[in-house]
This record gives sequence, C-alpha cells and structure tokens, in this order.
Amino acid sequence: MSQYSGKITFYEGKCFTGRKLDVCGSCNNFQDQGFLNRVNSICVQSGAWVCFDHPDFRGQQYILEHGEYPDFYRWNGRSDHLGSCRPIGMHGEHYRIEIFEGSHFRGPSLELTEDCSFLQGQGWDKTCINALKVYGDGAWVLYEEPNYRGRMYVVERGEFSSFSEWQARSASVQSIRRVVNYF
Repeated sequence: MSQYSGKITFYEGKCFTGRKLDVCGSCNNFQDQGFLNRVNSICVQSGAWVCFDHPDFRGQQYILEHGEYPDFYRWNGRSDHLGSCRPIGMHGEHYRIEIFEGSHFRGPSLELTEDCSFLQGQGWDKTCINALKVYGDGAWVLYEEPNYRGRMYVVERGEFSSFSEWQARSASVQSIRRVVNYF
C-alpha cells in the first residue's frame, strides 16, 4: 500500500448532507466510529477505496476513486448501507493481469495491460475466470457484466488460484478495468 492512504468522507444524507464520517485509513466498522451504516453520499478526496456493505470488510464490494458520489446509485450501490472501507493498495503505475479459465492457473489464459469493457471482444471465449495473477504495481476491478457493470471485486498484487480467493460469489467476469490512483 502507498505511504499515503488517501481520504474519503461518508455522509448520511444525499448530496453531502447530514452527519459525516472522515476516514484516512482502514475502518473495519463504521458504527465503532459513532456513524451508523446508512450512507447516501460520498466524497473521495484522494486515493482509491474499496467499501463493503458489512463491517469487517465483508459483503458486496464497491470501488470508489477520486470524485463525488451524491447518491448511492452513482457508485452502483443497491442500497444505502455500508459498514467498512479500506484504501486500495497502489504501488505505482505498472498494470498487468493474467486471467485463467481453470483454477490453479490451468487452461487457456489471457494477459491484459489495459481496461477491457467486454472480455469476449478481446478473444476470451470463456464464460468464467477461475484464477488470476496480478503483476506489477496496479490494482484491478473485475465486473460480472460487460461495460463495467454489476457486482465488482477488487484484486491487488498477488496470485489467486480460485475465484473464492478474491471473495467472488461466482467465476463469471465480463469486464475488467484498472484502478487509477489520484492524489
């Protein structure tokens, strides 16, 4: 993770109103900070973040980068509940990911260095990804639907021999994009 983890502010009301919670590092439980888990708007001042709809970094993941999110629909939220967050480890600007059809890095593979809005358009004729390796410095977001839609999962540098290692509910991934870090 970078030496500077960034800053994110959560608001109970839409359009940055109501009580707020400023976070500058990992926060495993919003309620421990005196903030209920109801979040209707978010401002990311710096860094890239993964937020979870439950405490202790569990549940559905939402990846937020620099910018303002005046309501939960803007970050693809399905409700106004969030329970924890952490900065995404960003180590530099070198991005490379290799995806595999089979678990334990078996079967056909595809390497990417750029965003891909539809994997089948890049020649990936498989319906799922069962393992992957993230090389270099960057982090990636995997989406269950084309064009960066649907449930999302963040993966940082490392090797994941099965989809359950990156907390995915299924191996279905249709699009992948790089996480860009703004400070």
